[in-house]
Amino acid sequence: MSVFVIIPAAGIGTRMAHTTGGVSKQFLELRGLPILVHSLRAFLAVPRVNAIYVAVREPEQERVGAMLAEHGLLDKVHLVTGGDSRQESVANALAAIPGTGAGGADTVLVHDAVRPLIDRATIDHVIDAIEKHGAAIVGTPAIDTIKQVERTADGALVTATIPRELIVLAQTPQGARIALLRRAFSEAAADGFTGTDEASLLERANIPVFVVPGNPRNFKVTQPGDLQIAEFYLAG
Repeated sequence: MSVFVIIPAAGIGTRMAHTTGGVSKQFLELRGLPILVHSLRAFLAVPRVNAIYVAVREPEQERVGAMLAEHGLLDKVHLVTGGDSRQESVANALAAIPGTGAGGADTVLVHDAVRPLIDRATIDHVIDAIEKHGAAIVGTPAIDTIKQVERTADGALVTATIPRELIVLAQTPQGARIALLRRAFSEAAADGFTGTDEASLLERANIPVFVVPGNPRNFKVTQPGDLQIAEFYLAG
């Protein structure tokens, strides 16, 4: 059985664009290396990973290809054209993965390009969970009290308190056996449904998704201050 990784890296990152001179988050440097390179190296350090597919916008493919060559990452990393949304980018990469493995049993993981601190143990645990259950994500427990609200003209109005034990905060990687993930994407495309992540498509297809405990270090670089936090963790 093979393990493939998809990293959608076609996003522009509008929340940080005003502080980065228009440079997409995945190309910002973290301790001298682009964030995307840190994420790629994390998965390449896992022996079970056979290949990685990075979805980038067509105008950036030459630049990213040169970056991969510079850092010696071309052996297992392939570029595919990203779409206008994360879902389109992942679908394009899914289509590029060879249809190997008996009965579609190969594993596909999808990981945010800007979660550079994912660790090898968590990746292995997600692969194990998919092999056992069919689909899995990384999630961390909710620490704060969770409120359900209704949006009004004057602001948010609390309507309920959701028990924290019923909540996990989703991270990546998220994945499934390739046949299940392709089915979930195909059904979503047929109905014109756009999900927030891969798990939302799997859930919609009535495919059980198991949760692997995550780590707060595996956060998504979203705000300008996140770069300093990532630098702190990488410094040991």
